[in-house]
Amino acid sequence: MKLVNKIAMTLACTLILAVTVFAKSAYVAVDNLPETIKTFVAQQFPNQQILYAEKEGSYFEKAKFELGLDSGAKLEVDEDGNWEKVENKVDGVPAIFVPKEIANYIKAKYATVAVTKIDREDGGFEVELANRKELKFNKRFKLVKVDD
Repeated sequence: MKLVNKIAMTLACTLILAVTVFAKSAYVAVDNLPETIKTFVAQQFPNQQILYAEKEGSYFEKAKFELGLDSGAKLEVDEDGNWEKVENKVDGVPAIFVPKEIANYIKAKYATVAVTKIDREDGGFEVELANRKELKFNKRFKLVKVDD
C-alpha cells in the first residue's frame, strides 16, 4: 500500500511539474510583439493602442496572445495574427469579425442587440450578445445552441 501511495504521489508531482514547465503565461512589452500582430491591430482597430499583451502557450503549440486595447476591447490572436476571440462589452465587436451568415441570423432574431464577444472554436463559433444570450453556431454557420 505504501508503494502505491509513493507511486501515485510521484506521478502527481511529475504531472504538476510538466504542466508548469510547458504551459507558460507572461506579459510581453508591446514593442516586442510579432509584427503580424501589430499589423493586425493597426488594420482592424485603427487609432487604438494596445495597453497590454500576455503571451500564452506551451512548448508543443503556437504561441497565443491576449491583448487589451484602450477602447476596452480584448483580443486573442495567434503568433501569425489570426484572431480566435474578440470581445468588447462597451462598443460591441466590429462587424468585420462576425461572419455574414451569423450576422444575418442575429439581425433577423435580435435586430437591436449588439455582439459583445465572438469566439472562433474548432467546431464553429460562439457569440455573446449584449442581452447576455450565448449563441453557438457550427462550422456551416447553423445555430446549434442558445444559452440564456
